[in-house]
Amino acid sequence: MKRREFIFALGGAALAWPFALRAQQPSIPTIGFLGAPSASSYATYVAAVRRGLNEVGYIEGRNVTIEYRWADGQYDRLPALAAELVGKGVAVIVPIGGAPSVVAAKNATSTIPIVFAMTADPVQLGLVASLNLPGGNITGIAILGVALEAKRLEKLHELVPTAKLIAVLVNPKNPQVDILTNELAAASRTAGQELLVLKASSNPEIDAAFATLVDRGAEAVIIGQDTFFTSQPAHFAALTERYAIPAISPWREHVAAGVLMSYGSSIGDAYRQAGIYTGRVLKGERPADLPIVQPTKFELAINLKTAKTLGLQVPPALLATADEVIE
Repeated sequence: MKRREFIFALGGAALAWPFALRAQQPSIPTIGFLGAPSASSYATYVAAVRRGLNEVGYIEGRNVTIEYRWADGQYDRLPALAAELVGKGVAVIVPIGGAPSVVAAKNATSTIPIVFAMTADPVQLGLVASLNLPGGNITGIAILGVALEAKRLEKLHELVPTAKLIAVLVNPKNPQVDILTNELAAASRTAGQELLVLKASSNPEIDAAFATLVDRGAEAVIIGQDTFFTSQPAHFAALTERYAIPAISPWREHVAAGVLMSYGSSIGDAYRQAGIYTGRVLKGERPADLPIVQPTKFELAINLKTAKTLGLQVPPALLATADEVIE
């Protein structure tokens, strides 16, 4: 080889080397967040997922990217948003906002791993084969909050023992609505109470439902499990104050805003655990082999200021069992 040809060949190899090096570097995985509510209303829980990812070594913008899709409470938009994420070839889908987004993700793909955090029973919804061995492409954290509806009715009865007509507010667009109402209907019959089921899927419908329950003579209300309801703590606090009606919710955030009581587990911690599971899937573990995680601690929160406003005396026995008392 002539000297000039040798130098040219050497220079070409040197130029090609950085491109070859970049080609050998692993690509950064992308996670798809599929949100049923609005981004602003679930910012705290998205941050919790990121914390979980950080715990297993994944930091957004450094070694993982996240594609966000939000339905803004319009559940009928979820299938198209899920299809968008599938089309982008994301490595994992993390449904945000409970059963509606989980079902949409599951219907969109049978191959891309899905890691959820929700209050519904994934076995009852037909999403997994069992809690111990989910099978397929989906796993996550199941708070099983619907199974606690009877317990919420019990707590409400302790505080308002003379109440005969109890209202329950549910979102008809939620896939678990029948499970929730059936659970409460059975519990109310056992307690000798009548149940008034009211449906709402928007703020105006929530307003109308509260006006109706007061007109019908309901003496207390249970706020049912739902993503949209989760995102409206101030709205529910204002309505329960306006109509002077005792209410129990699954979420302590509602009690902090002014609702009387809550009973349930921490949603924020569930999403943090979902972040950890997502990281494990990115590292190669199969969703089919990761058992559904269930919380073991459930907390009762009581707002004593609201109780005083409603003219209610919280029984000492009930107060003694509270994990958090807001005064």
